[in-house]
Amino acid sequence: MNQHKFNITQYSPKYAEQTVAMWRDSKEQAIGQKEIHSFENHLYFLNSILPEQFQIDLALIDEQVVGMIAYNEREISQLYIHNDYQGIGLGQTLLDKAKEQSSGRLTLYTFEVNEKAQRFYEKHGFNKIGYGHENEENLSDIQYEWMSK
Repeated sequence: MNQHKFNITQYSPKYAEQTVAMWRDSKEQAIGQKEIHSFENHLYFLNSILPEQFQIDLALIDEQVVGMIAYNEREISQLYIHNDYQGIGLGQTLLDKAKEQSSGRLTLYTFEVNEKAQRFYEKHGFNKIGYGHENEENLSDIQYEWMSK
């Protein structure tokens, strides 16, 4: 099934530009609108703000960033997979790592327009628990929760 050999590694700034490029492309395709922040601001967020509260892991194929997740013991902040590599197990592998490191409960938000993400999270044990979190994109979103059994 998985013809692509990938490995999961902790984020390093040497992957910053690749990570942001993949993240932006994936997000734009998922929500149908351009990223509102500049590439430079996105790099700053990835390198200086996100790591203060979240562990960041990357999925790599041949040293190319094809996925990323930012999480802590209670929350998944970001999960993006390269558009060309969705559906091969990268998201599930990253999600499973976050579940293993969790307190037994994880929450996350996804945009309501991103039906693909909703199907993915529901398939992996997340349940809808709320709507309408404020975000910079001014899009409706859904809060999900996962609880270990």
